Amino acid sequence: MKITTYSVNGKESYGVVTDDGIIDAKPLAGGPQTLRGAIAAGALDIIAEAAAGKSPDHSLDEIEFLPVIPDPDKIIAVGLNYRSHVLEGGRDIPEWPMIFTRFNNSQVGHGQAMIKPKVSDKFDFEGEMAVIIGKTCRHVPEADALSVIAGYSCYNDGSIRDYQRHTSQFVPGKSFYKSGAFGPWMVTTDEIPDPATLTLTTRLNGEEMQRATTDDLLFSIPQLIHYLSTVSELVPGDVIVSGTTGGVGFYRDPQVFMKEGDVVEIELDKIGILRNPIINEK
Repeated sequence: MKITTYSVNGKESYGVVTDDGIIDAKPLAGGPQTLRGAIAAGALDIIAEAAAGKSPDHSLDEIEFLPVIPDPDKIIAVGLNYRSHVLEGGRDIPEWPMIFTRFNNSQVGHGQAMIKPKVSDKFDFEGEMAVIIGKTCRHVPEADALSVIAGYSCYNDGSIRDYQRHTSQFVPGKSFYKSGAFGPWMVTTDEIPDPATLTLTTRLNGEEMQRATTDDLLFSIPQLIHYLSTVSELVPGDVIVSGTTGGVGFYRDPQVFMKEGDVVEIELDKIGILRNPIINEK
């Protein structure tokens, strides 16, 4: 099942995505008012069953996509998690996952504009796979880690490179207002039993900039969940942004950064394409 958060005429809901449109899932879920709430209530199977054979409530042209989970308790991102990205920056292979966070208001949905801030011209793309947690969990063994996942999505970890490099801490460069993107939807785990089998591609104005397979992660999804659940209790709707591969604009010669008028696409097969225009901050 593909499911996402969206709005129509300013009214927010969440729904099942089909080839013909979107089925409003809120009336089907039995109470939860948000996708995060539906995941927490264990309502995804109920929604899938109730939506089967139902006609769409809206065409995809009618809706505005929002971040798949607009209100996660945590957005946990992983730096330097593909060998090619580590090597292009001349760094050593990390012994432990390099963890940082993003703020909720730093992300937009599919089709919404990512904002290049006034203070920098070094706005870079990072195509990534997002993992959405489905169960409250702590100290999860690697062998059980896939069982706590609700689904997967695409993520653009848009990075303001000069602010990222002000100190050894990445958060400022990773949390500018509406600088990242999350979507277009979540694909549930029944359709992706193994997250290490996907191909990740980033395109800028149609030109391929990044390509990798997700089995090339230095720290696998089960390893990340084990590590992160040791540190903190993970809860439904938490988002783990699992890292980007080589080919980012900062390390190209000449460097390539996003600017107003550009369109960036992050594609994961079995999931879809996250597409966003770039605009300048007003």
